[in-house]
Amino acid sequence: MATGFFWDERCFWHHGGDYALTLPVGDFVQPGAGGLPDGPETKRRLKNLMSVSGLADELAMQGAPEASRDELLRVHPAAYLEAFKQMSDAGGGELGLRTPFGRGGYEVAALSAGLAVAAVREVCAGRLKAAYALSRPPGHHCLPDWPNGFCLLSNIAIAVEAALAEGRVARVAVVDWDVHHGNGTEACFYDRAEVLTVSLHQERNYPLDTGGCDARGEGAGEGANLNIPLPPGCGHRGYLAAMDRLVEPKLRRFAPDLIVVACGYDAGAMDPLGRMLATPETFREMTLRMKALAADLCGGRLVLVHEGGYSEAHVPFCGHATLEALSGSAIRVADPLAETLEARQPGAAFDGFVDGLLAVQAEAAGL
Repeated sequence: MATGFFWDERCFWHHGGDYALTLPVGDFVQPGAGGLPDGPETKRRLKNLMSVSGLADELAMQGAPEASRDELLRVHPAAYLEAFKQMSDAGGGELGLRTPFGRGGYEVAALSAGLAVAAVREVCAGRLKAAYALSRPPGHHCLPDWPNGFCLLSNIAIAVEAALAEGRVARVAVVDWDVHHGNGTEACFYDRAEVLTVSLHQERNYPLDTGGCDARGEGAGEGANLNIPLPPGCGHRGYLAAMDRLVEPKLRRFAPDLIVVACGYDAGAMDPLGRMLATPETFREMTLRMKALAADLCGGRLVLVHEGGYSEAHVPFCGHATLEALSGSAIRVADPLAETLEARQPGAAFDGFVDGLLAVQAEAAGL
């Protein structure tokens, strides 16, 4: 079976409305980012790099329909969806915090969620061995009734709820390695036992007041949420240590039927919104660890959904390394900054400091 890659050019046309002075967008005027750090070029350049390298030829490249209203309603209240649609039809605006959008933003957000829904559905149905959804706008900061951080719909939560409702899976693990805390996905499942949410993130980056180790779920969901805040400067070895010391034992204990990764690249060393020093090899190795866990725990069912990442120059190389690992391709695209980034990695003293923090977190989480 092939590895799927779900994408749509219309997602690259998502924009922030009148956040910055631009040409009036509409008809055949292609929008820019409209003042958003979340510009389209990080995603478009990843897809283009895959075409140039030949990796795209090895993947099942495909689109998907918009997520249906019923699929959206499993996560988002009708009142929120109606307010979003009305504002979108009227030319755009901002419903939450740092979530500007232009005319048609509702439909593009539903399409972004639809890519994640289709990726999960095709993997769960056994028609793909794994899949990647190049979703934009992203989703992991969007709460059921409150969008923030560029996220207008909770893409992964919508996809997971669809898989649960259709009886394709009974237990799902979501692992979020975006540099920012996955507060939206956490909120969607915080009191649910059948969905494990794990977030590795730079401590107190965004949002400032969420992502602490003490947030472990509530009610039926007690123990089904694991936050792993990491110190700024935590590089390649720190991320892999966190995967080995906390993420792997937590997933093995939970035993999911499906693993979904909120795949942000803003932990990359060149990202303007993070300070974590991860490299393309970091994302490759984390993906390989997720593949191995999926093979052991859930028949290989693994889906990656694109989240953040704001370096136009470097995100394509991080993403390509991830997709090389996900698909098992022999194609390799060398990171032009590999030598520079290796020289910037923290030394043994800082590695020891991170190991100590992880040991404390593992003990607190009962791992």
